[in-house]
Amino acid sequence: MTATAAVSTGQPDSGDPRIAALRSRIDEIDTAILALWRERAELSRQVGAARVASGGTRLSLDREREILDRFHVALGPEGTELGMLALRAGRGRL
Repeated sequence: MTATAAVSTGQPDSGDPRIAALRSRIDEIDTAILALWRERAELSRQVGAARVASGGTRLSLDREREILDRFHVALGPEGTELGMLALRAGRGRL
């Protein structure tokens, strides 16, 4: 994301059907992201519970570093932030 954001002038869109189609696709993607986010968080909780049940620790710092690195490589600094949010969603705050 950039530091600047578009500012709404209060003017309605020109009625361009391309804008409506693009926004519709964005909404579809957002719905998929939210569903996958919830699924990822639940799977992460299950992994933590299974690790504890087998006598291990709830967290694997090596695994968390791997995830943060993957997000960072794909998305840059914002990826690291997103990765932290994904980890927190599954394991809670440390």
